[in-house]
Amino acid sequence: MIANRTLIVGIESTCDEAGCAVVADGRTVLSNVVASQIDLHARFGGVVPEIASRAHIESINTVISQALAESGITPAEVAAVAVANEPGLIGSLLVGLMAAKTLAWVWDRPLVPVNHVWAHAYAPALDAEPIEYPAAALVCSGGHTALYRCLSATELELLGSTIDDAAGEAFDKVAGILGLGFPGGPAIDRAAREGDPSIVKLPISLLKGQSLDFSFSGIKTAVLYHVNGLPGKRKGKKSRRGPHAERAAAQENAGRGIESFTAREIADLAASFQKAIVDTLMIKLRRAAKVTGARTLIIGGGVSANSALRAAAGELADKLHCRLRLPDMPMTVDNAAMTAGLGFHYLRAGRMADYNLAARATASR
Repeated sequence: MIANRTLIVGIESTCDEAGCAVVADGRTVLSNVVASQIDLHARFGGVVPEIASRAHIESINTVISQALAESGITPAEVAAVAVANEPGLIGSLLVGLMAAKTLAWVWDRPLVPVNHVWAHAYAPALDAEPIEYPAAALVCSGGHTALYRCLSATELELLGSTIDDAAGEAFDKVAGILGLGFPGGPAIDRAAREGDPSIVKLPISLLKGQSLDFSFSGIKTAVLYHVNGLPGKRKGKKSRRGPHAERAAAQENAGRGIESFTAREIADLAASFQKAIVDTLMIKLRRAAKVTGARTLIIGGGVSANSALRAAAGELADKLHCRLRLPDMPMTVDNAAMTAGLGFHYLRAGRMADYNLAARATASR
């Protein structure tokens, strides 16, 4: 405690970012240090778990020291240590969990376990006003795409999730197909700004009925086929040339490859792909809002940084007469501030753990 504030130290290591943060009263961020590994994984086009966990071992002590120094606090002022112990890459999780247990033991402070995905749904409250509940939350990142009914910061009910690829994973894979680099989300977003999203017709999967689950593997495959001259079609060609000519053109162009696409064609395809993803997310979020009677729409996770998604979410919130809560850009990526922020509410609710706390690749609740 300092000046009547409750200070929580948060630790994050669920995937490829190692982080430590100090947050006061669940919302005021005093420090938020993140060690990124983008350069380590870029040549592989995705996160390599073994490389990620080894890099965490090398950086975790440094980010903790830096976060404490930047916050200007002492260990005696810390109320608790919060750690994201689920879900994530098991090797990465273990590094952060061991660091958090050590701090809690040395400082003689409570250890607070935090669900990493739930923390993304809390991120919009950091350095901002509290979130108004009930809310419908969409968490979309490289590893997760899920919808939640939120009754409070600590009361979340899973409504739907991806049955295959997460949205962020689809962005990474399609960026790789288009030769745009890693990470795919920002690369697609940049390319799409120069393209026309109506040019390439790509399928979206809504699943059966009013399902709140997601599926993004099909659109990724559709982009791959389009690049190789298979089923993907530019707007209007089928009606002009007929189905037989369309199939003949597809066979003729098979194996064309992204190397033969112009910059404009790549931009059009990126924009069309991005629109299909955003449309899918918004349709599902609209359904979730109606099911939950939400007063607030929450979007968190790495994909929440996407400019088209932010614009579409604003339009949806206006139509539904809901408030929209988006995280500040630094809080869209994995970070420890959201862990510490949510950890404050867990501490107040008495949700603490002993030193037998385990790391879990999938969420336990």
